[in-house]
Amino acid sequence: MGRRSTKENKNIYQRSREAKRLSREAASEALIHVSPERIEKIESGRSAPHPDEVLSMEKAYRAPELSNYFCTHECPIGMKYEPEASLKELPHATVELLAALGALESEKDRLIAIAADAAVTEDEKAAFGEIREKLTRLETAIRTMRIWIEHAGV
Repeated sequence: MGRRSTKENKNIYQRSREAKRLSREAASEALIHVSPERIEKIESGRSAPHPDEVLSMEKAYRAPELSNYFCTHECPIGMKYEPEASLKELPHATVELLAALGALESEKDRLIAIAADAAVTEDEKAAFGEIREKLTRLETAIRTMRIWIEHAGV
C-alpha cells in the first residue's frame, strides 16, 4: 500500500482516486494503460491528463464529474462551449433543474416573439441575452442532474 498524501490542495483527480481509497498503484491497475508515475504527474498538476485517461478515471473511480471538469477546465473547446456542472445532492440538483425550467417557461412568449421573424433585431438583443443566460442555467442544471444519475448508477 502506498503512502497517504498530506497535500492540502489536491486536484479533482486525486480527490476522486482517494475517495475510492485507491493507491496510485491500485488505480494504475484499474486504469490499465496509465502508470502510477503518470497518475502522480496528473495529480500534482505537472501534466494535464489526456481525454482517454479522464474517461478511464471516470469509470474506475465512478466519478462522472471528471469528464465535465476536464472539458470545462482543460479542453479549449469545452471551455468555450461546455457549461460547468458538478456532483450535487439529489434534492439540490432537482431544485436547480426545476428553477431553471420555471425561469425559462416564463420567457417562452418572449422567445416566440423574437424568433417569429427569424431575426434578432437591435431592440431584442438584450431580451435574447437574458433568455440565453436562462438557457445556459438550464443546460448546467441538466448536466448536474446527469452527473448525479451516472454517479448513482441509475
